[in-house]
Amino acid sequence: MMLKDILDILKSSEADAWAVDSQKINRWEFYFIKHDLDQNRAIDTTHINITVYKKSDDGKYLGSASDEIALSASEEEITDKVNGLIARASLVKNPVYSLRKPVEAVPDEVKADVSDISRDFIETLTDIPETATEDINCYEIFVASIEKRYITSEGIDVTQNFPKSFVEVVTNARDNKREIELYRSYDSGNCDKDFLKKDIEKTLSYGRDRLHTEPTPALGKVSLLLSTADAMQVWNYFADRINASMVCQKISDWRKDEAIASDVTGDKVTLSSRKFLQNSSMNRTFDDEGALIRDEVLIDNNVVKDNWGDQKFSSYSGLSDSFILSNFEVAPGSKSEAELRSGKYLEVVEFSDFQVDSITGHIFGEIRLGYLHDGADVKIVSGGSVSGSMNDSMKSMHFSKEMTQYNNARVPAVVVLDNVTVTGAE
Repeated sequence: MMLKDILDILKSSEADAWAVDSQKINRWEFYFIKHDLDQNRAIDTTHINITVYKKSDDGKYLGSASDEIALSASEEEITDKVNGLIARASLVKNPVYSLRKPVEAVPDEVKADVSDISRDFIETLTDIPETATEDINCYEIFVASIEKRYITSEGIDVTQNFPKSFVEVVTNARDNKREIELYRSYDSGNCDKDFLKKDIEKTLSYGRDRLHTEPTPALGKVSLLLSTADAMQVWNYFADRINASMVCQKISDWRKDEAIASDVTGDKVTLSSRKFLQNSSMNRTFDDEGALIRDEVLIDNNVVKDNWGDQKFSSYSGLSDSFILSNFEVAPGSKSEAELRSGKYLEVVEFSDFQVDSITGHIFGEIRLGYLHDGADVKIVSGGSVSGSMNDSMKSMHFSKEMTQYNNARVPAVVVLDNVTVTGAE
């Protein structure tokens, strides 16, 4: 009944357009110390967010404002909230743009059984081999089944069901002198058992190796190999640079039908939108604005083929059939992981914080654990930092034929960036 009241109030308001996002969430939560269940709970919640749009008197501008409506709100309180949002929206001076129109499509069915998914996570974490010196300290599991309905004044009315999971794991490794604690978090839809088990097993080994590091030497320019979730910073850089928002605001100079770099000697990037990826938390038929998501090549061998984005910046950019990127896939590279792991390079598997700035292309991060390969021997190192620029590195970067997946992105398992500067800890 409350949703109907909100819709009636919006329809009779002075808003020029409006949208309602209603989400019913059934979430199970589990808190483990070691492998002993400390507490668990089931939570059912509903969240209703509204957005109102208001044109300027001369019709040149269209402003918007959004807020959540409390489930306990009375009709009077809802009306006051809507009127307040209209007043706020009238102060926003965005050049007028068209709003999304409805499309004919039936949402794909996505399995969202919180019981089955929770069991998969618990069984997987329980099955991870541990030793007297490397083990799991604690973990928390959050699994939700979400029913999302999106309604607009333009005629959009779509309902989608999907799972969304989040897992936090803390591992420990120790010797007779000290103890190393490592933290991991995982977003997904369903449980990817193989990936989760392998990643935590690697994390346990990283904790053990952290006990035996030596200071990172000042290496100058080296090849940086990335084989963990930190590599997603590289791939997000490519996805972000073709966002209509960045292009329209001239933050990105990547243009359709143009190459993103010249004098390329390494692997070229092919990046595609994917409506569905196994175990992703972003599997949808429609994006958050009701646009139809589709499989599409966005970058083809370093040439921009299309942009993605929300309706405002898509409208400004003249994109008539765009959508907000949910899942994406990067095509495999030209070399095997074994080939990329030959020669001299620094593999960093633990950073304090690794970033690739989507605006400037700057690369930076402090090293917590790395493996320095000189072609024959391997040193376990810690300390110092890496820095560089994607503007240079993407011209000679290489990535593996083997693939992996981090939630909503399927990408090469290993990427190597050349000409990265390593400042030592010595």
